[in-house]
Amino acid sequence: MEKGIFDGLKVLDCASFIAAPAAATVLSDFGADVIKIEPPGAGDPYRNLPNLPGYPSSEHNFAWMLEARNKKSLALDLTKPDAQQVLYKLVAEADVFITNMPPQVRAKLGITYDHLAHLNDRLIYASFTGYGEKGEEANKPGFDSNAYWARSGLMDLVRADEETTPARSVAGMGDHPCAMAFYGAIVTALFQREKTGKGSHVSTNLMANGVWANGVLAQAKLAGAKFKKRKPREEALNAVTNHYKCKDGRWLILSLLNEDRQWPTLARCMGREDLVADPRFATKADRHARSVELIKIFDEVFAGKDLAEWRKILDGNGLVFGVVGILDDIPNDKQMIENEVLVRFENDTMLTVNSPIFIDGARKVQPRKPPEVGEHSDEILRQAGYDEATIQKLRASGAVA
Repeated sequence: MEKGIFDGLKVLDCASFIAAPAAATVLSDFGADVIKIEPPGAGDPYRNLPNLPGYPSSEHNFAWMLEARNKKSLALDLTKPDAQQVLYKLVAEADVFITNMPPQVRAKLGITYDHLAHLNDRLIYASFTGYGEKGEEANKPGFDSNAYWARSGLMDLVRADEETTPARSVAGMGDHPCAMAFYGAIVTALFQREKTGKGSHVSTNLMANGVWANGVLAQAKLAGAKFKKRKPREEALNAVTNHYKCKDGRWLILSLLNEDRQWPTLARCMGREDLVADPRFATKADRHARSVELIKIFDEVFAGKDLAEWRKILDGNGLVFGVVGILDDIPNDKQMIENEVLVRFENDTMLTVNSPIFIDGARKVQPRKPPEVGEHSDEILRQAGYDEATIQKLRASGAVA
């Protein structure tokens, strides 16, 4: 399936920042024909993300490369009736329409579900919001930092202990998981269409996905559970599921859930066989009761070797652990490359981050570089049946660029 599972599927991406257009990117990875609808001039405001304070400096627009790969760009000024008519013509032949504009903005631009559904009864109208489409916050702007990370309780929980400052999220950290949920909603609707022949309106939001990500503890709270005070790393309740700093400053995290069986192996790997016979740590209950003492011992031991040495030792003995990765690791991570977590752009040596779904026998398209603003406007209009004179008229009016 060299052309992809979704070859022939027509998708209109009328969204920005970040989850909604990222869902369209996943569809494009599997061969869908995705048209990016963006305003004339500077285009989608997301193109400017790397220029905001605090982002890495690069000669490449890394954010746009990731979210807009494989897509074609049509520059439409949807505040103009002529541009809306162009969009309606495209909607009539489309399979999926994606937007993350707030409901009141959709109404102003003439792109609500009611505006579009009657044009195409097979259309999947997919809308994404910060806080859902009902209630007093329906039109409230939301980003993953506030609607996903902060609102869900994750920001409060993911910190060293209750006394330290809540941790900030990183760019797109919540958006990309949300994109997969949104993709799942769209594909589910496409499956339903196969059974009924009819399109539908599907949606999700940052807040819902944030609470889902925090679902275990959220459900505990809903079930009336009693919570214990979060302790710092040095006072963790279990030394063998804790993280430790190596000689070279890198960190690893142990995850020995089968503790009774693996405890002697770990002690041997650490060169501390004496711990096995130490009455302080004879049983699991003993080790947990004296976890603070054990963590101090582990801290000293792990500080004696570099991360690479510990990886070889722990892997060689079948012990479960994880490397606390840093960005410098990613470009040369052989496991990521061999498993196509990272793939190369078409006709380029640069890698990009692949979408995290893999289906045997269904190859994804090789990623293509993202478009310039309005790069494919004329091509898309011609395919929609517009003649050259009409295209020039639309350009002259500013409806199309």
